[in-house]
Amino acid sequence: MTFKLDSLVNSSGHSYLEPTELAALSQYISSIPERLAVYRVLRDQEVTLMQPIADALKQASQATDSQLEQSLRNGLMVMRHVAMAMLLDDSHFVEERLRGWLPDMVSAHNTQALDQQLFQLLDQQLGRVLNPAQLNLLKPGLTQAQALVMASAVPGI
Repeated sequence: MTFKLDSLVNSSGHSYLEPTELAALSQYISSIPERLAVYRVLRDQEVTLMQPIADALKQASQATDSQLEQSLRNGLMVMRHVAMAMLLDDSHFVEERLRGWLPDMVSAHNTQALDQQLFQLLDQQLGRVLNPAQLNLLKPGLTQAQALVMASAVPGI
């Protein structure tokens, strides 16, 4: 069950949903077709989306092949988690799934600068494939993931 649906079910207890809760449920349900469409685009075009990013990073950076590989692997995993968070409309999903490993991987492989470039290129690529409303569905998760990458530079986080 999605985060929103789960919280509505748990909060309602033995009573009917309040009008605001019902409106939130209605809004989420009406957004499902668009969320599914975005999810399918990301799933079906993952390689097509990431290949130009990989090419651009390889040309523009002084990173080692190992760093480039790690950054791209992280980017793919981030996209998969962001896509699922968007599908579920769960604002906590990305944080919960990435916090345990992403900052450590970025720090261990010293890919923060490369990952920041990856996020910029990813934003451009997504802007070419998705319309603004679809891109807005992904923005919260992408912003959370990027914040985790930035936090990897701060000791103790």
